[in-house]
Amino acid sequence: MDICRSKSAIRALVAQWRSQSVPVVLAPTMGFLHNGHLSLMRRARLRAGETGKVVASIFVNPTQFGPNEDLDSYPRDEARDLELLRLEGVDAVFIPEVSEIYDPEAQTIVETTELARMLIGKLRPGHFRGVATIVTKLFNIIRPDAAVFGEKDYQQLAVIRRMVQDLDMEIEIIGAPIQREADGLAMSSRNVRLSPADRARAPVLARALDQAEELAPSGITASRLRSHVRATLEAEPRAQVQSVDIRDAATLAPISGPLTRPAVLLLAVKFGTVFLIDNRVVHPAKERT
Repeated sequence: MDICRSKSAIRALVAQWRSQSVPVVLAPTMGFLHNGHLSLMRRARLRAGETGKVVASIFVNPTQFGPNEDLDSYPRDEARDLELLRLEGVDAVFIPEVSEIYDPEAQTIVETTELARMLIGKLRPGHFRGVATIVTKLFNIIRPDAAVFGEKDYQQLAVIRRMVQDLDMEIEIIGAPIQREADGLAMSSRNVRLSPADRARAPVLARALDQAEELAPSGITASRLRSHVRATLEAEPRAQVQSVDIRDAATLAPISGPLTRPAVLLLAVKFGTVFLIDNRVVHPAKERT
């Protein structure tokens, strides 16, 4: 497995592969890997095939963190990450320093204006601008044929798909299903920062989504379904509910009335200082075509 810490190194390696006409698939991460990340590597390998190449990136992107967020305390363990990636058969890892990625005099950003300012974007202003900018830079540096992102970050995936479409990037975007712990909690690098008491209570997010999935085919309205989920979350004293939204699963547009097509429930909840997100696509009993 090649370890590249500079743009020139990863570009040279990918250029060598491209001279052999093999597909290149990227799986971006911020490190401190868990099985959710490793599922991205497996999905990337499936897309690349036996002859293709899988590149993982590890970069804790400062531009997607707000001034009062957890950049400094974000967990890191490079040696462990590299060993896990080796075991998954990843072909190369791009691990740049911040100075390698961001010129202090840079003036250009990338932003999906509407998608970036709704939902999580309201709670974390500038977050998706940082995401779109770093993903664009990674795409330009590595030039993959495809890239894999987790569906746990549902809005992020929508932002990236919109960006790729709007900017005519010839890159296939692949969503990988959420990976969960045995008690239902969505896997996240932030989970290790939960106190034991908060970790025991955090699966309330998954329970609320399970209930919503059961209720969705009953003819319930979007507003009542949202209220039911919020009530379940607010019944947990340790949960600080930041947002509960129900949106069109394809467009993230607001919906009202009885469900007639797939909808996505998007949750953002804090436990102590740890910000957790989760989501579930739910379906009406009979979807209209």
